[in-house]
Amino acid sequence: MTYEFQEMTQDQADEIAFNWHYDGDYSFYDMEADEEDLNEFINPYERKNYYAVIQNDDLIGFFSFNKQGEFIDIGLGMRPDLTGSGNGLEFLQAGMDFAKSTFNSSKFSLSVATFNQRAIKVYEKTGFKQVNTFMQETNGSTYEFVRMELNG
Repeated sequence: MTYEFQEMTQDQADEIAFNWHYDGDYSFYDMEADEEDLNEFINPYERKNYYAVIQNDDLIGFFSFNKQGEFIDIGLGMRPDLTGSGNGLEFLQAGMDFAKSTFNSSKFSLSVATFNQRAIKVYEKTGFKQVNTFMQETNGSTYEFVRMELNG
């Protein structure tokens, strides 16, 4: 499949923030679940290095890329109706390929809630290794996350 990456527009940010809602435990990833994250995401002056992912003229996901030392830290989200259907590996690989060519780096990091074993399996299939766990305040509580790295 072909993925097109473009700088995220305000309309795309609003679509994701207010219309993408995940089922069950995954509602943790709804943008509206954390006011601070939501405000950063919808504010064009705070939303840095966010890219919309387009496929067949449809908004299917997003990535953020932030340089942290020698690593590019990845944030990502896929449209809720596309999750859990075996699309994650190809989607993640497309994002990493884009980041490699755009930011000239093959070292990546990301953080994911430890309950999200579905995502962790995808990251491990791509070659990410678990580095450490940490507690993070978000969504009105404190949750355990795992930091993962891929040393391209």
